[in-house]
Amino acid sequence: MNAEGSPYTSGPPSPRNEHVPRGANPLKRPSDVFEWWLRRLLMVVLAVGLPLAAYGAGMTAYGTSMSTARAQAGQRHEVTARLAEDVERNTYVAKQRARVRWTGADEVVRTAAVLVKPGTPEGTAVRVWVDRNGTVTDPPTSALDARTTGWAMGGAAAFGAAIGVYGVWAGTRLLLDRHRSRQWGIEWERAEPLWSARFRR
Repeated sequence: MNAEGSPYTSGPPSPRNEHVPRGANPLKRPSDVFEWWLRRLLMVVLAVGLPLAAYGAGMTAYGTSMSTARAQAGQRHEVTARLAEDVERNTYVAKQRARVRWTGADEVVRTAAVLVKPGTPEGTAVRVWVDRNGTVTDPPTSALDARTTGWAMGGAAAFGAAIGVYGVWAGTRLLLDRHRSRQWGIEWERAEPLWSARFRR
């Protein structure tokens, strides 16, 4: 069977519309174009802004924590105190408060309540941190604490940046969908009478 008699030939191809640029989609709406560009812009913002936000927030938090650690290290020091009482043995808690006594640099005997292990006998040496006034306080911030704070703040900043980008995208999509729905309703009001007239003939 020759090509002319082939059932798969349907004549010459239809001519192309020379007024439509190659690759153009006549069904694409302006809102679709805007959404396409916005999606790519937000991807760039996410790829560039997320690492910058995480690094900036993390380094700022780390620097602040290290400054605090250096200040606290200059204002606090450890002393050796002695338990002034027997600590009751209690298996339900890891540590419990007990009175300790020590002599400060000014030769003044001081007492305070600190956390110690249950069952510790009276007179046991206990290391405690005190400030310049001799008041029991927490240990100064360590470099590990500063790094942990930096990582936590960096992660929080990255998460916040991702949530912000997603919020912009979701909000814009919602507005675009509402606009498209209104446009569709307007166009249907114009086309519906013409479609209905075809079935009333």
